[in-house]
Parts: sequence; C-alpha cells; structure tokens
Amino acid sequence: MTFLGNVIWLVFGGLIAGLGYIIGGLVMCLTIVGIPFGLQNIKLGIATFAPFGKEIVETDNSNSALRVIFNVLWLVLFGWGIALAHLASAALLAITIVGIPFALQHIKLIPLALFPFGRDLR
Repeated sequence: MTFLGNVIWLVFGGLIAGLGYIIGGLVMCLTIVGIPFGLQNIKLGIATFAPFGKEIVETDNSNSALRVIFNVLWLVLFGWGIALAHLASAALLAITIVGIPFALQHIKLIPLALFPFGRDLR
C-alpha cells in the first residue's frame, strides 16, 4: 500500500512539489549564506517524493542553539509560505474522499516545512 500511495502521490503533484523544493534549494545554494537553507530545502524535496510510510523524527542535537536560530530564520523567511502551500494543497485534496490520504500527507509535511533543522522524514 505504501508503494502504491507513493506512486499515485508522485503522479498527482508530489513530483512537482519535490522538484520545486529541490530547484529552490539549488538556487539557495548559489550563495554561501544560503547553503544551509538550500540543503534543508533539498532534504525536504527528497522527503516529499515518497511521504507514505514515513514519519518525522528528531535528529541528534535537534535543539542546539544554532539549529534553533536557523529554524527561526527559516520560519520567518520561507517556512510560513511553504506551510501555507501544504495547507492549501491539503484543503483542496480533502474535498474528495479519494484525496483524503494525500491531504493527510501534506498535513504531515507541515511541521517539517516549518522547522526543518533537526528533523528528518524516515
């Protein structure tokens, strides 16, 4: 079921969302200051390709001072917009019964989109 869900997810928008994350991450990596944020964006893109059967886990030292600062900067600059995009996608998908599992995957990605430093989708 996980494999089938991920395949359908890719066909109906997951591929576009993942590529958007990765392209945005590559653009962020063009500057030295943006490299940590670009790498997190690429990580989000890879996680967005196959969200079924995975859950958000905290990595080691997820509450270190540097990660907290980066998460605050991420939230202010990028996170709120990405989270709103996931929320809007979830709302549109939840209109039909068939789209509810995919809406739940978008909702699952919101915390990772808000605070990506120190978290991973495994």
